[in-house]
Amino acid sequence: MAAINRVKQPSLAQLRAFAAVAEHLHFRDAAAAIGMSQPALSGAVSALEEALGVQLLERTTRRVLLSPAGERLAVRAKAVLDAVGLLMEEAEAVRAPFTGVLRLGVIPTVAPYLLPTVLRLVHERYPELDLQVHEEQTSSLLEGLSAGRLDLLLLAVPLGVPGVTELPLFDEDFVLVTPEDHWLGGRHDIPREALRELHLLLLDEGHCLRDQALDICREAGRTEGGPVTTTAAGLATLVQLVAGGLGVTLLPRTAVDVETGRAGSLHTGWFADPAPSRRIALAMRSGSARGGEFEQLADALREEMRRLPVRVAEA
Repeated sequence: MAAINRVKQPSLAQLRAFAAVAEHLHFRDAAAAIGMSQPALSGAVSALEEALGVQLLERTTRRVLLSPAGERLAVRAKAVLDAVGLLMEEAEAVRAPFTGVLRLGVIPTVAPYLLPTVLRLVHERYPELDLQVHEEQTSSLLEGLSAGRLDLLLLAVPLGVPGVTELPLFDEDFVLVTPEDHWLGGRHDIPREALRELHLLLLDEGHCLRDQALDICREAGRTEGGPVTTTAAGLATLVQLVAGGLGVTLLPRTAVDVETGRAGSLHTGWFADPAPSRRIALAMRSGSARGGEFEQLADALREEMRRLPVRVAEA
């Protein structure tokens, strides 16, 4: 059997057919999904079984099941097909930069405020680029980048992750959002130490903005036992809670106009210099074949973001 395996290597068409059957567990549905006739699909799977020397499917008159070997090899087949897809995308990118698919991952505390700028830039300058946006939390984005599911990330840094290169875009200050009658509302000289005793509303676990806010509080001398309430999954909800008098919160400067404009009875307070801040960057796999393209995109974004209330980073 080993000699046969050396001679008969599986083809991509065979792997694609098997992967489709493994996903749908139905020959007709699998054939329709990949645009192949049902007899051709069945023949491709049989040829793959012969090449590998194992039975992949258990066929009955009513249903199709994966054999134990089929369950294991279906995972490998999908990985091979995904890798081939990435290879083709990389080759296309090398032939013609800013064409084809670009899968951009963005964190939720950036997406609503920066995507209008990103989308306008891509539409005007890179019309042949098929930009696909995925909004996820940082840990999920990094997993997607490592696995090849995503090509580029837009998120807060530093990440400190091996194999990931950061392309800084800008720094932005944090602003204190308070109820209308709060004693810190409207001030422009708030010391960080004021955060020690405030009833602070934060995002749920998993959001990097929550961790950044807690770091700022610790730097201000806030103890772990201070009054912190975690009740919101998004910034819009946080601001509504503040408007309802349940506490105060920290917003990145790019989010202030959008979020406070949705709710009345709010004031903003500005910290004394140096104000607490965060850095936003693009992140890519180190050594990516599209690295030069992504660096050009970062340069273009820095220029566009000079219109925003941020401090643009040097290239």
